[in-house]
Amino acid sequence: MPTVHHRIDLARFEIIIGDAAAVLEYTRSGSLMTIHRTYVPVALRGQNIAGLLAKAAFDSARVEQLQVLPQCSYIAGYAKRFPEAGALLI
Repeated sequence: MPTVHHRIDLARFEIIIGDAAAVLEYTRSGSLMTIHRTYVPVALRGQNIAGLLAKAAFDSARVEQLQVLPQCSYIAGYAKRFPEAGALLI
């Protein structure tokens, strides 16, 4: 299973496999995490990479007691499918 890295310095979660990088980009303001974009390159699609990034972001938000504002359609859909993630939405 691919490893998700939380790059706090870049405000993103990432999975790098070979030369391909999948990312989930966010900003944080106080107790709010706004998720702006989830991107998975073609070479990595179909492997649940976006799901792994989303889970890592929501897990991090839960541990840090943050609310999540999804500006990314994938993240909004993920939160609908997983009630524990949806509970963090504002």
